[in-house]
Amino acid sequence: MVEAATPSSTQAEVVLVGCGMPLRGMGWYHAVQMLGGECPSAKLCHIVEPWFLGPGASGPGGAEFAEFKTKSEEEHGVQFYTSVADLPPVADGVKRLALISGRTVDNPRLLQESIAAGCSVVYLEKPGAPTVAELETMKKEAADANVSICMGYNKNVCKYVRKAREYAAGVEGSHVTFVSNNTYENTAESLGECFERNAEGMLKNMAIHELALLASFYDVTVDNIESVEVDKDFSSCQTLKGPSGKEFTDFDKVKFTIKTKTGKEVSVQADRCGGDTSYAMVSDADGKELFRHSMPDDDDKANVAVLEAKYPGAMPYFFSQDPDYVTVKERVAKHTVTGEEAKDIATIDIAIAALSVAEYLTPLMKEQLS
Repeated sequence: MVEAATPSSTQAEVVLVGCGMPLRGMGWYHAVQMLGGECPSAKLCHIVEPWFLGPGASGPGGAEFAEFKTKSEEEHGVQFYTSVADLPPVADGVKRLALISGRTVDNPRLLQESIAAGCSVVYLEKPGAPTVAELETMKKEAADANVSICMGYNKNVCKYVRKAREYAAGVEGSHVTFVSNNTYENTAESLGECFERNAEGMLKNMAIHELALLASFYDVTVDNIESVEVDKDFSSCQTLKGPSGKEFTDFDKVKFTIKTKTGKEVSVQADRCGGDTSYAMVSDADGKELFRHSMPDDDDKANVAVLEAKYPGAMPYFFSQDPDYVTVKERVAKHTVTGEEAKDIATIDIAIAALSVAEYLTPLMKEQLS
């Protein structure tokens, strides 16, 4: 058994709130990246996991979590807790970072608890909270406590996004389209299950990453939208029954172009059944494609093969986005230690803008398609 994990002077003391099931939970993947030393400024010291250390211990995934816990304690000195309130006080000179990776609905409460536990920075997974009103409250609570919030919108640092933005910057009159695809089967049963499990809707869930890109790099806010044009030939909105028998109405695919009052124009295309490749495309003023960069690209695919062998059975999307998860965590951890700006990392203001745009666009686009 090694001594309890403690950060060096150049590391943030990380508290992972919400680990989830090994191979399945996003929190677990964050943990193995930090324990593997992939984020040099982040030292994972504490894991808070109420479900698998409580009622979920004897259920599905409980045994796998117990094995992960034992290994993390014995090899890395990680301490485990059932609640944020059980964390020890922050030691002198230490900067504590909370990485919250649980259910979105719990985030407002977990933010309050993390502030009370002495965290100076909080990393929230997208979309941060279920509603804009809750995000606004969270922003105020953090500001009052002098705590900064960073969002896990990893596409902000993605290679394919950066490459497309760089290419477009050098072409007068060019137009960027961000394309997000998923691998659901194009059946009423598969999409009905998807609609029910992601009942907040496509724009608040699958396409929220793209809306964060629009808010971060294209000045897209509700107040700055001049027009929204839906591609009716591509887009589809359906009402389907979920496993519970209840009906849900959502987009299975949608493409739209936003023009802003400040003269910017950008498009988003999202397709639940579009496959496993997402990309950004640059076209000229006549709509002719000039450039495309995909995720995963050839370099990513080589990394994916290595990770598939290392973590057989884990969620496939962990692997394709692995380098971006590392980048976001490292920049946020460094920001925690040094106070320097976390470059291109989405703030709570970006989260508010993205969720506000999602709430604004959903009824408007459903109406255009009806």
